[in-house]
Amino acid sequence: MKKFSFLFFLLAINVCFSSLFAQGPEQYVKVMVAPDHSDWLYKKGESVKFSVQIFQNGSLVKNVIIKYQLGPEQMLPVKKDSLIVAEGKMVIDGGTLKTAGFLRCYVTATIDGKQYMKSATAGFEPSAIQPVAENPKDFEAFWDSAKSELSRIPLDMRMTLIPEKCTENVNVYHISIQNTANSRIYGILCVPKEAGKYPALLRVPGAGVRPYNGDIALAEKGIITLEIGIHGIPVNLDPMVYTSLGAGALNGYWNFNMDNKNEFYFKRVYLGCVRANDLLVSLPQYDGEHLAVTGGSQGGALSIITAGLDQRVKYLASLYPALCDLTGYLKGRAGGWPKYFKDPAVAINIKDKVATTGYYDVVNFARLLKVPGLYTWGFNDDTCPPTSMYAAYNVITAPKSLKLYLETGHWNYPEQVDSVRNWLVEKLLAH
Repeated sequence: MKKFSFLFFLLAINVCFSSLFAQGPEQYVKVMVAPDHSDWLYKKGESVKFSVQIFQNGSLVKNVIIKYQLGPEQMLPVKKDSLIVAEGKMVIDGGTLKTAGFLRCYVTATIDGKQYMKSATAGFEPSAIQPVAENPKDFEAFWDSAKSELSRIPLDMRMTLIPEKCTENVNVYHISIQNTANSRIYGILCVPKEAGKYPALLRVPGAGVRPYNGDIALAEKGIITLEIGIHGIPVNLDPMVYTSLGAGALNGYWNFNMDNKNEFYFKRVYLGCVRANDLLVSLPQYDGEHLAVTGGSQGGALSIITAGLDQRVKYLASLYPALCDLTGYLKGRAGGWPKYFKDPAVAINIKDKVATTGYYDVVNFARLLKVPGLYTWGFNDDTCPPTSMYAAYNVITAPKSLKLYLETGHWNYPEQVDSVRNWLVEKLLAH
């Protein structure tokens, strides 16, 4: 009993730290910044004021030195200053934007030699933002041809039961399937044990190189789940393997072969997501009808891309999608992660790189969507700027719902994650 209690304590500690990491760690000094509209939305040409408050132990801190800067997100600041906040709070005149977009205010307070930073972002008619990404004339033909080639490759599924991960109700497998030539997709498959037919959910990953554990919790609810990696390596290796690869052979993988649309790294990745669906629909336990895809950041992008490429997908949930409106920086505004054209060094072979991005930009897959989708993000995201995400969202003609958590950056609240999972469960288990 003592051993069980200790293990439970360790589990509780782990969950607690995981939750804190998802939200960003609490800080001893809290800098609060917010626009003067509660919904953070403004009309073009309307003035915005940002309130700033600095708290310590729940009380306003007097005589704090702050620095602030204002400007369109990801662009050079148009205004910046340094001053002393005598009473612990002040109002900054943020000005306005004449075009649809986002105006961000960064505030850094220095207390006892330590800096504390916070930002807030005002949205100016973001529903009017239109993409600048070009849509190649042969975009659909390019991907139809790629999918046709993929369909001729045998699936060659290999499954290995992971007994220590299995539960009373769910079998857990490490799987691999053949992707494009000389490449495989690996993942963790969770299948309910009880005989029957079940809906399926594909979980696609955020950027990086890491192992995966699968989604046992949703499988317990009666949903087949498959969580995949994208790098063609097993997802159950020693963590040091992924650390080494992320710092070495796979460092900056999103740039690999960017000059060539047929050799670009993400071609194999996008097709691998379709191939993962091939596995799910081949399972005898699949109900033959209800298939969804979800992920955040790079996974948010892959969710939209997979649903655009694969008509077997019936629902998608995308959290702060990356890879949206990639040429934004060439047009003087924020583009999506990986921010290809923000760095002047990318100017080498820029014409070829711009041409390639057209075939991989989330905007052009968003145009293809025909199924209901739930989307969620915040206005303070520096990694996936909201300008880029709205550029993709605004071209979607399929049923869509956007759930904003305004203050979030490139992270989410537990309530946000719960809302996405609840939506997916409702859609997949409603039949």
